[in-house]
Amino acid sequence: MNSKRWIALVVAIALFILSLGVQMTETEEDAKLATDFSTLFRDADFKEKVIKTGVGKKKVVVLNLEGVIQDLGSAPFMSSVAYDHRRFLEMIKYAASDPSVGGVILNVNTPGGGVVESAEIHAELNKLVEQDVPLYVSMGNTAASGGYYVSAPATKIVAHPATLTGSIGVILQNMDISELAKEYGIDFNTIKSGEFKDILSPMRKMTEAEEELLQEMVDDMYDDFVDVIVEGRNMSEADVRKIADGRVFTGKQAKENGLVDDLGSLDDTIAMLKDDYGLEDARVVEYETSISLSKLFTLSAKNVLQKDQELFNVLNLLKESSGPRLLYLYAG
Repeated sequence: MNSKRWIALVVAIALFILSLGVQMTETEEDAKLATDFSTLFRDADFKEKVIKTGVGKKKVVVLNLEGVIQDLGSAPFMSSVAYDHRRFLEMIKYAASDPSVGGVILNVNTPGGGVVESAEIHAELNKLVEQDVPLYVSMGNTAASGGYYVSAPATKIVAHPATLTGSIGVILQNMDISELAKEYGIDFNTIKSGEFKDILSPMRKMTEAEEELLQEMVDDMYDDFVDVIVEGRNMSEADVRKIADGRVFTGKQAKENGLVDDLGSLDDTIAMLKDDYGLEDARVVEYETSISLSKLFTLSAKNVLQKDQELFNVLNLLKESSGPRLLYLYAG
């Protein structure tokens, strides 16, 4: 280990010990001092990173939605999570609470993800629109399934001609390894309180009653997806169901089918929003957050132990795949 890595490790350990010391303060006066000190390092309100300058009082906020929409909770030690669900929800709320925000652009590059997480984002974006804040969507490489679900409330949706979008529908999958287990002479013993307690178990074949029950769940979530598009895009239910069979569209095809309003890039979307709402002088910003003690420790340790990153990525993958779940996800 070279000297730079040793220094990084020492700094990380020192900061970690300092954070523990803050938490273990005993006296009331010390606790107040510790609280005041710790606020210097905690996750502060979002800071703005200017990506296009402007002289006006109003600003346009770009919210980048990238990666699989999945709530993994607090990021595990030394993990590199592309999408932080709770943080993203807070970004939407923060933009909604800022009176100087003249418009929001949702920059979408995701194949979708969890049904619940997608619904949570959709709800927060709906609140934003209800406050008469213009919401434009710029679709990148992929804005499919849950990526389209969250885009539906937008004032205007702009896709690149080559964007993959659509994939309107719900999927629920599990593995059946019963034949493999049988081949190797492995038996599974299950004691359960009810007929459906071990539904979707990979250890046995699915029964017809189970398949019927699960199909009802999927159909219920699918109906919700259709309703979201009917409401958000002002389309008839019949028209939505004609194209909501899970197929994907290019941006150009999506425009022809009424799923998007225009074709263009993120820069084009910014220009459209500014032109449509008289925000030509507005600056364009993204949100950044400060580095807390815990994050600084994590980042330092990651630099020191970079060779072990593959191990932690595998652990992340295992955590994400902990069991069957309903998904608005394009897995192509």
